[in-house]
Amino acid sequence: MTSLSDGFQGGYALEFRATTYRLPSGAALVSGLNLSVARGETLVLLGRSGSGKTTTLKLINRLLEPTEGEILITGRPSLSLDPIQLRRGIGYVIQDAGLFPHWTVARNVGLVPRLERWPEEKIHARVREMLSLVGLPPEEFAERRPSELSGGQKQRVGVARALAADPPILLMDEPFGALDPITRADLQREFRALALRLRKTIVFVTHDVREALFLGTRIALLDQGRLVGVYAPAEFLKATEPEIHAFAASLEFGRAHEGAQ
Repeated sequence: MTSLSDGFQGGYALEFRATTYRLPSGAALVSGLNLSVARGETLVLLGRSGSGKTTTLKLINRLLEPTEGEILITGRPSLSLDPIQLRRGIGYVIQDAGLFPHWTVARNVGLVPRLERWPEEKIHARVREMLSLVGLPPEEFAERRPSELSGGQKQRVGVARALAADPPILLMDEPFGALDPITRADLQREFRALALRLRKTIVFVTHDVREALFLGTRIALLDQGRLVGVYAPAEFLKATEPEIHAFAASLEFGRAHEGAQ
C-alpha cells in the first residue's frame, strides 16, 4: 500500500462524510458524522461515556467499519485501503498501553518497524531515539519488562511504540485516564510539547474537559453518537449548547472542590 503520508500534499488528513455506525440490532453508536481533521492538528473528541468517542476512533483504523457514509484518510476512502497496512500506518495508544508483558520495552517499541521489515540496525536506532523522545533513557529502560514499569512509564512506552514507524496520524484513546493526578498532569504537559514538536495529526479521546481544553487544537463534542459542534478551546466554554453548559458546570465544580480542600 502507498504510504499514508503520500496523501498529504493537500486537503485534510481525515474526513468523516455522513458516517454512521450501527450495531446488528440497528442501534446507532455514531450517527451522520461530518467532521474534518486538518493535517498537524490535535483534534480532541470530548463526550460523556457512551457518546461515540471510541467508536469514532475505531472507525478510522477499521477496527470497525461504517454502516453508512464514508471516511477519507489522506483523501482516500478507508475501505479502499488494506486494513493491516492501514493500521501499521496509524499510531494507536490506549489507556492501559497494551504492551506485550513477556517482551522487553525495546521489543515492544520496535514492533511495527519489525513487521515492516526494517533492518535491525535501523530498528535499534529508532527504538533508542523514541525512548529518549518520551523521557525514558534507553540504557536504563530498553531491557526492562512492562511489569518493571510504573503506570506513567508504561504510557510513555505506549507513545514511543505508536510513533516508532513515524506514522502521519496518531489515535489516542484516553491514554492518561488511569493514572494518578500528578503523573497525568506531567504526561499531559509532556504530550502537548511533543505534539507541537512533531506536528502529527492526532485524534485524542477524553471525557475530561480540562484535558480537552489543555491539549486540543480544536474540540469536537459528541453527545449520544451525534456531533454537537467543533470549537477552538477559547470558544468552547462560551458556546450556548446545553451539553457544553454541563461540561462547564463540571469544570466549575472541580475548581470549587479543589479550592475547598
